[in-house]
Amino acid sequence: MDFKAIAQNSAEEVLAYNQDISDWKVVKSSVTVSSKTSRKFLGNLYRIEGVIRESTAKVSNFLYQPENRITWDKSLKGYNVVHKIDSDTFICHAMTQSFAMGSISPRDFVDVVCIKHYEGNIDIISISLITANSVDFPGYPPSPHYIRGYNHPSGYVCSPLKENPAYSKLVIFVQTEMRGKLLPSIIEKSMPSNLVSFFLNAKDAIKAHKIPSIRGRHSGHPSVTPISK
Repeated sequence: MDFKAIAQNSAEEVLAYNQDISDWKVVKSSVTVSSKTSRKFLGNLYRIEGVIRESTAKVSNFLYQPENRITWDKSLKGYNVVHKIDSDTFICHAMTQSFAMGSISPRDFVDVVCIKHYEGNIDIISISLITANSVDFPGYPPSPHYIRGYNHPSGYVCSPLKENPAYSKLVIFVQTEMRGKLLPSIIEKSMPSNLVSFFLNAKDAIKAHKIPSIRGRHSGHPSVTPISK
């Protein structure tokens, strides 16, 4: 399986989602959560966006570090890098808690995660892009302890806020196929609130975390981490 090609295709799709302004329906407004019908499966593509009062370098570098994820993402039981393809592409195994008051049981996901950094774009001065797409990976078959979910192209897009470049605009795209025997109405009812919590937890963790600039550690490279919800 060509994991690099899958990662590249996922990055291109997430960038296209970021530029797509049509047919989004706002489903939560405390943090802006919008949705539209996914073209990948019978479910929704979700868009979560907000402002973080930190530099894009700090935000993207924090999100890049896999070891950070389990410390702030309260939806996860475990999150591990199981295979490194190169400095910006790796395979991760994520295990979730149950949520929606136990009506959605624990899932696990095996994702190829890719980090991209773009500069000089006409519309956006610079972007740090973190994407995830589920894959089959030897050694991590489905477990009887979890329902194996599937992340269609998902990820983070982080860019300087136009009104104040010292701050960041963070946009998160989530396109998760839960699988199992869940009613679509249960997912649609619980997902927006879960995504708001995800965003706010990340925001608080980024604010509290002290890290070096992404420029010093990943010169010319981007930042990425998977969304496993």
